[in-house]
Amino acid sequence: MNKDIYILGIETSCDETAASVVKNGTEIISNVVASQIESHKRFGGVVPEIASRHHVEQITLVIEEALQLAGLEPHQLNAVAVTEGPGLVGALLIGVNAAKAFAFAHQLPLVGVHHIAGHIYANRLEQEMEFPLLALVISGGHTELIYMKEHGNFTVIGETRDDAAGEAYDKVARTLDLPYPGGPHIDRLAHASEKAIAFPRIWLEEGSYDFSFSGLKSSVLNYMHNAAQRGETVAPEHVAAGFQNSVVEVVTGKTVRAAEEYKVRQVIAAGGVAANKGLRNSLESAFQEKEIPFYIPSLPLCTDNAAMIAAAGTVMYEKGLLGTMAMNGRPGMPLTSWI
Repeated sequence: MNKDIYILGIETSCDETAASVVKNGTEIISNVVASQIESHKRFGGVVPEIASRHHVEQITLVIEEALQLAGLEPHQLNAVAVTEGPGLVGALLIGVNAAKAFAFAHQLPLVGVHHIAGHIYANRLEQEMEFPLLALVISGGHTELIYMKEHGNFTVIGETRDDAAGEAYDKVARTLDLPYPGGPHIDRLAHASEKAIAFPRIWLEEGSYDFSFSGLKSSVLNYMHNAAQRGETVAPEHVAAGFQNSVVEVVTGKTVRAAEEYKVRQVIAAGGVAANKGLRNSLESAFQEKEIPFYIPSLPLCTDNAAMIAAAGTVMYEKGLLGTMAMNGRPGMPLTSWI
């Protein structure tokens, strides 16, 4: 009988300081997240320097709490997995150096994990992955369609050419004077609307799986500006509904088309925007109609957390893909295959 594998995961790529212990890459033993939303809310977005300072204050505490909740001592762990990139360089450095110090102090192997791989493997914490599969990664910094033939084999078939979906949500939310983060507020307003404003759908050239939300964002800003020039009152819920309908229709349409073309056995979604109710409902309905298995993580696993890093790190550990004490934060780290 194989011995169980316990991985300590650490995540500090943006504004969540997180640590988690995961068993065998599929079972969460503990998952601690210290959020910084309240600190960044008054600025309308994440301030990198403030994020880094909060990580310094919280990192030791969340690691200690994750181990305490798991009921494990450091010597019972098999390895430490940490987000190596991409992300805010100052934030990444806090997590990477904390992981290196912990691994060195306790003589544990170190694994550097790509943040997007982590989001993808969040699904494995609730549902086993079946290959070939298609992963839709949709968050504040990323909107990508990734084809996987097997564990650790990543082929990006579509990505954003400008603003990621989550970034567009936050910018539109600021235009509507909604608090940060804007996504949940736009989602809530959209569901309260009975009349959506007609905004364009940005499909790009025929057959493309890439995304572009900058034009849609500009269309919303122009609509608001023109209404203000005419002295018209704008119902924010109608704007929110129109914006969200455009994002959801394009994302759903391209994801379904890619799943059919690549003949995948499973489609999974990942990332903070995957928590959006409008998008979740649209994807679930579309794939149910196409009879293609579709899975999406529960809400806490959509946003940044360390369990997803430990889950991806477990696969890398099993493949012998270990890091060294020369590891550094890599803000522009590319998603490359592990095999």
